[in-house]
Order: sequence, then C-alpha cells, then structure tokens
Amino acid sequence: MKLTKQKVVRRLRRHAHVRRRVVGTQGRPRLSVRRSLRHIYAQVIDDTTGRTLAAASTMAPAIREACKGCKKAAAAATVGKELARVAIEAGVTRVAFDRGGYKYHGRVRALAEAAREGGLQF
Repeated sequence: MKLTKQKVVRRLRRHAHVRRRVVGTQGRPRLSVRRSLRHIYAQVIDDTTGRTLAAASTMAPAIREACKGCKKAAAAATVGKELARVAIEAGVTRVAFDRGGYKYHGRVRALAEAAREGGLQF
C-alpha cells in the first residue's frame, strides 16, 4: 500500500474512534473539521436530524479574498471566526468539537481557538 493511502486509512480509523464519542445533538451540535493540503472546511452539524446548521471554508469568496496571501493557520483562524459568527446567527452557542482524526495542532487548533474567541463554547 502506498504511503499516502496508508495515511488516509489511519486518519479515517482515528476519526472513527473520535466519532464513537462525539455526537452532535440538537442542544449541542458537532463542529466538524476537514482539511486538505490547500483548504480547510468546518461545519456545525445536528446528527439527530442530519442537518448542517452552519458552514464556512476557505473556498467561500469572502474568506478567500480576506485570506489572500496569508499563511494556512491564519486562514484557518479566519474560517473559525466566520463559522462562529454564522453559527451564532443560527442560534448555536455550544458545540462538540470533532477534529476529524487530525491532531489538535496547527490549522485545526487555530480554527478551534478562533471559534472560541468568536463566541462558541466547546
């Protein structure tokens, strides 16, 4: 098996371990993080109904313009602040953080801390 495929398989196994414990409810939805080599995506999900309540990513035109020329961690922080703003508008203040099998380090940490600063409670 190629090394890149092994990394993906290991991350998916770690994510399965995280998902056994982290479940989004109506009162405390799940903040899910997905990152690629270039972009980062975050969603607030109610798992009981299967609905996405709020979402933000570096693919959004407003965030893309704001993050032009900045580092990836700074872009992740911008996504975290925007997600917190959108989630609070949707009536969500408390979330369960789902790091998606990634280490709580770097971009994932920057997004989480910015979401906390934006008003979300983990």
